[in-house]
Amino acid sequence: MQSISVHELHQQFDHYLLIDVRESWEWEIANINGAVHIPLRDLSTNISQLDCDRSIAVLCHHGFRSAKASELLLQHGLATVYNVTGGIDAWSKEIDPSVPLY
Repeated sequence: MQSISVHELHQQFDHYLLIDVRESWEWEIANINGAVHIPLRDLSTNISQLDCDRSIAVLCHHGFRSAKASELLLQHGLATVYNVTGGIDAWSKEIDPSVPLY
C-alpha cells in the first residue's frame, strides 16, 4: 500500500478522488471540501461506483481505518490507491486550521 502526505495531497488535490471513510458523525464535525464520504462499513458495496480512472486517496481520522480501506480497494483491483498519512487530523494541523479538530 502506498501513502501520501497531506502536503502532497494538497499540492495535487485535483489529481485524486479523495474518499473519507470516517463515520457520519465524524464527517459532520469536520470534512474536506471535495471529498466523497463513504463510511468504511459501506465501502465494499460502493466500489463499483468509484471513478477508477483517477488516483484514489483514502482519509480517516488518523490513518488507521483508511489503511484498511486502501487494502480493501487494492484487493478489489484498484491499482492507484494511497492512504493519507495522519488523516484529517494532520490536514487540520498542517494544511487547513479551519477544519475542526476532535
